[in-house]
Amino acid sequence: MTPPRQAPQRDVHDPDGIRLQKVLASAGVGSRRACEGIITAGRVSVDGVVVRELGVRVDPLAAVIHVDGLRLQLDTSLVTIALNKPLNVVSTMHDPQGRPSLTQYVADRPERLFHVGRLDAETEGLLLMTNDGELANRLAHPSHGVPKTYLATVEGRVKGLLAQRLRSGVMLEDGLAKVDSYKVIDTSPSQSMVEVVLHEGRNHVVRRMFEAVEHPVTRLLRTQVGPIRLGNLPPGRTRVLGREELGALMAAVGM
Repeated sequence: MTPPRQAPQRDVHDPDGIRLQKVLASAGVGSRRACEGIITAGRVSVDGVVVRELGVRVDPLAAVIHVDGLRLQLDTSLVTIALNKPLNVVSTMHDPQGRPSLTQYVADRPERLFHVGRLDAETEGLLLMTNDGELANRLAHPSHGVPKTYLATVEGRVKGLLAQRLRSGVMLEDGLAKVDSYKVIDTSPSQSMVEVVLHEGRNHVVRRMFEAVEHPVTRLLRTQVGPIRLGNLPPGRTRVLGREELGALMAAVGM
């Protein structure tokens, strides 16, 4: 029996482009020599095609390049930053009521940045800001379900059965809401600290869930969005996402 013929691999070579190893080196993947080794090892794909030849040239502004499955952002005009939003700051670039807003934390940046999602004024923690419209749209779209992690301080000592109730779902006025995971960090007779992960995007959903189970939130801190962690970033400070962080974030939304 004659084996089926394999379709020829699509040619991604652009004769007017830049050598692939130079593009990778310019993006901070490694030295030119190291990038040559990465290519020949089959760890690089261009527009979905694995490239092993060193002579391939690409247009860095048009090609979609992945290294070890992580997308490279080759457009140097695009930037994504993490902000540790302080308490009592509203998630808008300008507030008509004159309340503290996000603008003051990125006033020294030359790019026109916008925030991805929101945190209410009473919630602290990780907020992403970017000028990459495609990334922002994908992060905001419910179909990608990017998980978000919160550290909540709540009133009272939480009981063991609460975990199952939150995972099964709590009925709110706008429908059922449930967490993906739940972990008790610390507890005392007067208050508890719990970590919850959920991909819900409804307003105040964490606060409303705990209110519904009679453990009102007294402090709420978002510590992670997808693969991006707040870490030890101080309140009111920002940092630009590194290449691997940004690649992981783009992979999380199918870029």
